[in-house]
Amino acid sequence: MICAGIDAGSRAIKIILIDTENMQVIAKGLTDQGVEQDRLASALFKKVLKKNGINKKDVAAIVATGYGRNAVSFADTTITEITCHAVGVHHLLPEAMTVIDIGGQDSKLLRLDTHGRVRDFAMNDRCAAGTGRFLEVVAERLGVELESLGDMAAKSHNPAAISSMCVVFAETEITGLLASGTASEDIVAGVQASIASRIISMAGRNVTP
Repeated sequence: MICAGIDAGSRAIKIILIDTENMQVIAKGLTDQGVEQDRLASALFKKVLKKNGINKKDVAAIVATGYGRNAVSFADTTITEITCHAVGVHHLLPEAMTVIDIGGQDSKLLRLDTHGRVRDFAMNDRCAAGTGRFLEVVAERLGVELESLGDMAAKSHNPAAISSMCVVFAETEITGLLASGTASEDIVAGVQASIASRIISMAGRNVTP
């Protein structure tokens, strides 16, 4: 049996098809998010089916999650991303007790019990400085592809200190670092460390260990 999972996130729409007999991903797709979430999700779903030679009638169930899950009209049901994280992580890594999700517009930290159920969670949705949007802004400012940031940070020898808690101010700070000759790799590493620090702080304040 084939089931489809659609994550209608704030910055992108992701789709996977799973063969439930062996729990293997057999197809996947990704597209940028936009105003017409339902149309974009539908177009991506059809594209994934066509590319992999799968008929829609062979898909037994369609589940939508994410920021725009309720906009996906052709989904059979919707589930919150927090629940999806818990179930998915417990399936892939049963011993995991903590889940960190750095999304496009917010960040989440979940604590799970030994059965993969959510015990507690915290979310930062007030400031983009701890989210994927922050990384997008950095990539745009440095004139590099978002996908290259990981490799760039790995080459850093002296991560820059990024102290601003706001994306707008952080961007100004990055401009100053570039003007002073700080290497792009060190700036990216500093940004990643800044995001990690915010996640750790959020966990310490709001989530029961």
